[in-house]
Amino acid sequence: MPVSGSAMGQAYPMYTGAAWWCMFIAGEDTLMKIVHWNPETDGPLDEAALRARLEALGYRVSRYVYPPGTYFADHSHGVDKIDAVLSGRFLMRTPQGEAVLEAGDWLAVPRGTVHSAEVLGDEPVVSLDAVKA
Repeated sequence: MPVSGSAMGQAYPMYTGAAWWCMFIAGEDTLMKIVHWNPETDGPLDEAALRARLEALGYRVSRYVYPPGTYFADHSHGVDKIDAVLSGRFLMRTPQGEAVLEAGDWLAVPRGTVHSAEVLGDEPVVSLDAVKA
């Protein structure tokens, strides 16, 4: 998964060989975590399994489908949230950099973090939007 940006910190694997691993987008005062589903240890990716994982972390989960061309301008939320992708490609931008999320990827966005998002390509994005309960 591409990760780039001029203010981008280094990407570090975490829990190598475990149920999941992640990369970090590090900025001056914010650390954002990108998690990747590992089918070898997590099993097949499907909505029920990803939803269960997010709910086990204490999040309330909603499913959305965003058609091609969907763009969310810079905004922030008053709660910690996770944007998880079941299918399609979702470009997420933050002041720390940008990342393209694909099936099985999720980005933890701390409350108050300004970010934008855009559906890439001709396929809709099926997303699980999770907020701290």
